[in-house]
Amino acid sequence: MKIKIICPRWPEGSLWRHFFFRFPYLSLTTLAALTPREIEVSIEDENVQEINFDDRPDLVAISIMTPLAKRGYAIADRFRQNAVPVVLGGFHATWLPEEAGQHADSVVLGEAEQSWLQLLKDFKAGSLQEFYRANGKADLRGLPIPRRDLLKKKGYFFTNTMQISRGCPFQCSFCSVTAFFGHTYRMRPLDEVRKEVEKLLEGQDFIFFVDDNIIGNAEYARSLFAFLKGLKVKWVSHSSIIIADDEDLLASAAESGCHGLFIGFESLSQETLKRHHKTFNRVDRYKEQIRKIHDRGIGIEGSFVFGSDEEDASVFPRVVEFCEETKIDAAVFAILTPYPGTRIYEQFLREDRILSRDWDLYDMDHVVFRPKKMAVEQLQEGHDWANRRFYSYPSMLRRFWPLRRSHQVFVPSNWGMHRAWKRVLKS
Repeated sequence: MKIKIICPRWPEGSLWRHFFFRFPYLSLTTLAALTPREIEVSIEDENVQEINFDDRPDLVAISIMTPLAKRGYAIADRFRQNAVPVVLGGFHATWLPEEAGQHADSVVLGEAEQSWLQLLKDFKAGSLQEFYRANGKADLRGLPIPRRDLLKKKGYFFTNTMQISRGCPFQCSFCSVTAFFGHTYRMRPLDEVRKEVEKLLEGQDFIFFVDDNIIGNAEYARSLFAFLKGLKVKWVSHSSIIIADDEDLLASAAESGCHGLFIGFESLSQETLKRHHKTFNRVDRYKEQIRKIHDRGIGIEGSFVFGSDEEDASVFPRVVEFCEETKIDAAVFAILTPYPGTRIYEQFLREDRILSRDWDLYDMDHVVFRPKKMAVEQLQEGHDWANRRFYSYPSMLRRFWPLRRSHQVFVPSNWGMHRAWKRVLKS
């Protein structure tokens, strides 16, 4: 039996189509690892290689996020036209299973660990079900090590992506993570984490922990940082800003090799943060918290969301000036995007404010809803201006002096974003 696992490419007009510092999605390699070894498995990530549509595997599995859904459906339709059965899964398929089911023989809802083996058993028996719904949340004990050996490694900037926990203890209204994983925070056993880390370090000394909040459990994080310290690893991950308020935890992260953290600031308005249920962020403490993190040699990639109901067009220069003043190392300036499954999606549906369901546009860089205090054009133009300004050479020079150890990570990523935005804005 042969299974092909596919990730669709990003849309042509999306920033992420043009960003060449790519890394593989764990959903692909994890699903391959969950597949019994007697089954032949291949991975094709369309972002780094062409899909071989002439191939005739017994089954195709496609993982789709919302901005990849249309392309995922097109790929599925093409294989099904050639009589190859298709399974769809991922965030988007979970939230809109009936839509996904129009393009698939079966749809997996939720985390694959709960249903993948049963699906394969049913497929072999000729009794594939239309939908497979996870029964509760996956147990993270005993997870197989992802099949990174199946990746086309030359297509990626690095392949050392790893997950040690799932979920986030917070409930931001626009976040699809809590919507998908539930209001939970689950952790892998540290002995299993250490085994996988040591295996990754056989190839290179850099790891990207793709966890949504690596300090979601502070005591677990301390234990993680303690053993990482002895391994001489360089790592980056996601964290809430409150790591700056725990001096010992922050110091442990730095000593363990942390070179960068993706942090969701989201807004410089406390009222906006309140509306989004992100009240643990305190705008009046941002500058102090950024300084503390930088003083430990840790770089920051800040996330800011444009388009919230309380904010007008003055938000764009205010946020960019803040980021330059505090020397934020990198930033994602995202347009508020109502992803299916999130509370903001339900709100905008009730208010009849969603303007488009063209999933290609749901990449956080296009306006798909009606803002309250800006015209649609103002929001789009302000977002584009902020990215163009922040990733300009003058801005990069201001932010990267004086040099810090984290700049070995963030200087290349800034240059990559400069290059990608230049291509997007010309298209």
